[in-house]
Amino acid sequence: MAEDAASANGYPPCPFGRCDGGGWILNDDGVTATKCECLEPRLARARASGVNSSIPKKFRGVSFDRPPVTEIEPAAVEVVRQWVDGLDENLEEGRGLWLSGDVGTGKTTLAMLVSKEALKRGYSVAIYALPKLLARIRATFDAGDGEESYTDLIEHLSSVDLLHIDDLGAERQTEWVLEQLYVLINERYERQGSIVVTTNLTQVDLEEQIGVRTVSRLIEICGENQVPLFGEDARQKPQLRSDI
Repeated sequence: MAEDAASANGYPPCPFGRCDGGGWILNDDGVTATKCECLEPRLARARASGVNSSIPKKFRGVSFDRPPVTEIEPAAVEVVRQWVDGLDENLEEGRGLWLSGDVGTGKTTLAMLVSKEALKRGYSVAIYALPKLLARIRATFDAGDGEESYTDLIEHLSSVDLLHIDDLGAERQTEWVLEQLYVLINERYERQGSIVVTTNLTQVDLEEQIGVRTVSRLIEICGENQVPLFGEDARQKPQLRSDI
């Protein structure tokens, strides 16, 4: 039995009952093997291990078909919808999405919608507001034996299918911050890893805040998928205050 073999090998059981839990099925020739359906989801979970891949409670119900998304600038929503429609190809090709503009215009909501869809399709996603991400990186410098190291964390963040950074530019500028952002964005750039970012800053202001080299790489990753969102702060509108 496949389940008994998985137990004997120390693997979790194959959810399809086809392999011994290791992700490969031995062919009839007894030499070659075929990839099992369970392998890719298993690898995705492993890649996401150690990073935050949870959609915050506030955004778990986001959908293109209801508020607050239906209240966001339609042209911006359409760009995001098209990106999600081509999600598999976008992630395969390492294409990103850049949402910028005023406070309370729906940038985070749309970014969470992208991450939610990626997770639903079985991709690995790391989701962080930038200040929290920097705090996570700082914590690795005090890591003890057996705890997550700086190298481990950067590897996790670099290898997930989608890296989601919220509030890019919302941090005090220091040489250390500039270095960490460059290292992370450059790793994603070189590995052709997709990134979705939100920021309240214009491109010029972002270059001053995080550096021209880092922004240049983001521009190449995101290409034409730069979504401007401007207008009133929807959080100040009573009917939307709890949604955006």
